[in-house]
Amino acid sequence: MLCFPNAKINLGLHVTEKRPDGFHNIETVFYPVPLKDALEAVVAREASFRQTGLKLTASAEENLVMKAYGLIARKQAVPPLEIYLKKAIPPGAGLGGGSSDAAFTLRLVNDLCNFRIADSRLEKMAATLGADCPFFIRNMPVIATGTGNVFKPVSVSLKDYTLYIVKPPVTVSTPEAYAAVKPQKPSFSLDELPSIPVPEWKNVLRNDFEPSVFDKYPVIREIKDKLYALGAEYASMSGSGSAVYGLFTKAVPSAFPKCFVWKGKLL
Repeated sequence: MLCFPNAKINLGLHVTEKRPDGFHNIETVFYPVPLKDALEAVVAREASFRQTGLKLTASAEENLVMKAYGLIARKQAVPPLEIYLKKAIPPGAGLGGGSSDAAFTLRLVNDLCNFRIADSRLEKMAATLGADCPFFIRNMPVIATGTGNVFKPVSVSLKDYTLYIVKPPVTVSTPEAYAAVKPQKPSFSLDELPSIPVPEWKNVLRNDFEPSVFDKYPVIREIKDKLYALGAEYASMSGSGSAVYGLFTKAVPSAFPKCFVWKGKLL
């Protein structure tokens, strides 16, 4: 059985407070986008994992795909599976690629084995693998709060926009990004986002990680500025970086040598 785990972008990202458990509460809109990995699982004599495409540093045992497989196998009678992952979503980019792979693994095993586990239960399982993993179970635009694991549907549509994603050859670790950010209450409610035209988002939306990340990695700021110079209606760093995206209504030239670049129409 074959599926295609997709990436997400963040429309705004407010780090609102540090929690007693050491994590942070956030407010953001998760929006699914069609940059996709490929994930396949077939029943085999013994469990195995193979990965190609973009290079990953984690071992097979540490890959979130195998962690998800192990998680569901501890709760259900899962047969040995041969799992193949082809990476197209760059890691360390703020695009949720690893979380998506994990969530889609849970969904894939559930469908392959006909377990009929409800989405609500799959979300609870996914939450043990990563804060944004549960988002990819239902995979629809949501306002995410808590640590990124409490969801409310939001009627935001970017249909017919061309999405341009650029990731420079630098990686921003999530702990590093959180260590440098100063939590603060947002001045803009994400509930209001659907009523605001996309070209005006730059006046109200912010990603709280940008100031400190841009200071340490100026190339990321330069990419955002260049996307606007090329005519983006809106541009932002996604998550804690290092990928930056732009939303366009016109054709965009190839203008980012030595960077990972992906562009496609949003549906």
